[in-house]
Amino acid sequence: MRVITGSARGRKLKTPENYDIRPTTDKVKEAMFNIVQFAVENARVLDLFAGTGQLGIEALSRGAAECVFVDRSPEALRIVGENLRATHLEARGKIARMDSLAYLERARGFDLILADPPYAGDLLEKALNLIGRFDILNKNGIMICESDRGLTLPALPEEKFARREYLYGRVKLTTFTRI
Repeated sequence: MRVITGSARGRKLKTPENYDIRPTTDKVKEAMFNIVQFAVENARVLDLFAGTGQLGIEALSRGAAECVFVDRSPEALRIVGENLRATHLEARGKIARMDSLAYLERARGFDLILADPPYAGDLLEKALNLIGRFDILNKNGIMICESDRGLTLPALPEEKFARREYLYGRVKLTTFTRI
C-alpha cells in the first residue's frame, strides 16, 4: 500500500499485521480520487472509519487543507499516526478515537467525506442516515463511499444530494454531492 500522487507520492504506508482492517486497493483508490479530483485541493476532509488512514493521507498528499481521521480502534489509529509521520503530513492530520457514528452526530463543515467501513454489517447505511439528517457536508461538498458491489445504499434527500455509482469489480463507489 502506497500514496499514489502528490507531496507524499510513492511513500509506503504501514498496514496491520492481523488484517482486521481491509485496505482499499490502489486501483480503487486511484479511481476514487479521479472521481473527486477537483474537490480535494484546500478541502477539509473527513476519513470516516479511517483504518490505516490511507484515504485521508492520499487527500492530504493531493493538497487537502486538513483531514480528521476517525476510528474507534486504538491499533488502527496508532497506524494512522505512524503513516502520517512517515509521509510528513502529521501537521494537517487530526486523529479522533471514537465511534464513527457518534462522531457524525457532532461533526460539521466538511468539504469531502471518505467513508470506507467494514463491508460486513450496516455501518455505512447508519452513517448515511446520520449524514442525511445533520449538516455535516458543506454546500458543493462530496461524500464518496466504498462498499461491496451488491450493497444497496439508502437514498439521501434528493433536494440536498445528487447520487452517482461506479463499479470496479466487486467494489462499488457511490458519490453523494451536496447541492
